[in-house]
Amino acid sequence: MNAFEREPDEVLAELAALREGDAPTHGGRVLSYVYDSGLAELDELAARAARLVQPVNGLDPTTFTSVAAMEAGVVGFARRVFHGGPAGAGVDEAGTEVVGSVTSGGTESCLLAVKTARDAWRAARPGDERMPRLVAPTTVHAAFHKAAHYFGLALDLVPVSAETGAPSVADVVERLDDDVALVVMSAPSYPFATLDPVGEVAAETADLGIALHVDACIGGFALAFQEGLPDWDFRVPGVTSLSADLHKYGYAPKGVSVLLQRGRDRQRRQYFATTAWPGYPVVNPTMAGSKPAGPLAAAWAIVQVLGESGFAELTARATAATATLREAIDGIEGLAVVGDPVGPLLAVRTDESVLAERRVDPHHWADAARGAGWHLQLQPGTVQADGTVLPHTTHLTITPVTDHVVGELVPALAAAADTVRGVPAVDGRALVAGLAGQLPGGADALAAASAGIDSDGAALLLGAFGLLGGDGAGGALPDRMAPVLALVEALPGPLTERLLVELLARVVEPR
Repeated sequence: MNAFEREPDEVLAELAALREGDAPTHGGRVLSYVYDSGLAELDELAARAARLVQPVNGLDPTTFTSVAAMEAGVVGFARRVFHGGPAGAGVDEAGTEVVGSVTSGGTESCLLAVKTARDAWRAARPGDERMPRLVAPTTVHAAFHKAAHYFGLALDLVPVSAETGAPSVADVVERLDDDVALVVMSAPSYPFATLDPVGEVAAETADLGIALHVDACIGGFALAFQEGLPDWDFRVPGVTSLSADLHKYGYAPKGVSVLLQRGRDRQRRQYFATTAWPGYPVVNPTMAGSKPAGPLAAAWAIVQVLGESGFAELTARATAATATLREAIDGIEGLAVVGDPVGPLLAVRTDESVLAERRVDPHHWADAARGAGWHLQLQPGTVQADGTVLPHTTHLTITPVTDHVVGELVPALAAAADTVRGVPAVDGRALVAGLAGQLPGGADALAAASAGIDSDGAALLLGAFGLLGGDGAGGALPDRMAPVLALVEALPGPLTERLLVELLARVVEPR
């Protein structure tokens, strides 16, 4: 008896056809989201390792002992490269153990770091009913917004310099009080690749007994092998936890990250455990219960094969490509790199020092590059709490494979800039006013939508903005993303967020 409704080869052929519509994950033409080592043998190693543990449930490392061995190996490697103690000892200079867990990605690592800090803050203040604060720069990853929302902390964002992307140490320090459960610094920040002042801030938080987390999710496994940087990891005594993703510059498949904590007792607050039900005892170090072992196995295998020397070589390739790109962008009239980025990523803004007719809008530039087959990531401008504005930019994530294609990429970026030089940025406010005129009720209806909107109303707005098909059931994004980002900047934040929820929800709804 054949239980199959369709032939496996037919289904795989359909999947292959679906993948044809994706942005290319290899070859260096997508400068965000994917992290291509340029080594086909690493991809094959990861696939074979994941296949070996495909049926394994990572929930219980006492039943599946391979999970315990692989996690210990990955955490041990991370602890070593982030200076959590002498090799094999895992003890810092103060004699405190640095321990950790493998998670499903950077967001989960950040969530757990915040959950741990909140629980430690509460335990130290029994009966204190205040809402604890999480202090971080405006550029901190959105995962910490999510963590504050999920775990009931007040997110206190410190403005950063529009020129450097870095917060002032004094501005951070003045926010510190006994209601602060955690301070977060980035190494580097995602938007601008800025290395936040970890050492200076940690010296203050340590004196006050406040926990400090270093979010190294995007670039940690590259910065660990880059020389000439200020100390930013466990070499800094005030750092209490650190997150870094192996599915980024660890070159493992999604999703695998590590969260390291200074001190066993602190790390145990990360866990959830209960015996208060009739089933098996539940003890989880991460958010998930049952979880795949494939990404862990892939990361473990890659770490074993590459070792520190292999990571250093891949980092050097990415660093060389980044230097070449930065030099090239510096030579493109009308564009400028934001601040002094570290690691293999950077952000590009309009160079306001040149005449308007010679300026290049980074969003038009990204759209032009996309038309030539290169995918850059558009980032909206942001008004900070103090009224200062961070410019809208285009983000580039550079990987080792970029070193192989930089000879094609550099002239493509220059040609894209030539195509759009002097074209003004899209006026989001004018765009909103024009679109509002197409809606029943006009601008008044749009303003009312900011206070609350249902799914059908959100779909109507998305359709007016050209982001959904006529049936409201989804559809391709526009060829040009600059107008979309201009809308993101111009619309009220809550409305933008609601529309984006509707867009993403409808894209995956069954047809």
